[in-house]
Amino acid sequence: MQKYNNLIEFLKTLEVDVTKFYEKGQSAAGTRLRKGLSELKRLAQDMRNEIQEVKAQRKGDKPSN
Repeated sequence: MQKYNNLIEFLKTLEVDVTKFYEKGQSAAGTRLRKGLSELKRLAQDMRNEIQEVKAQRKGDKPSN
């Protein structure tokens, strides 16, 4: 759950650059936004990996018949 919260908080930090790029036309904000989105992708991938680990662990914890 912590990784999800980190993902949401990080996404919120990008809002300033989204506004600057799309509404004010600042090219530098677009560069920062692209960098931020790359980081967001990395954070999301970390969360995906954690989900797979938890699923595998849960599957291993189930008693077999």
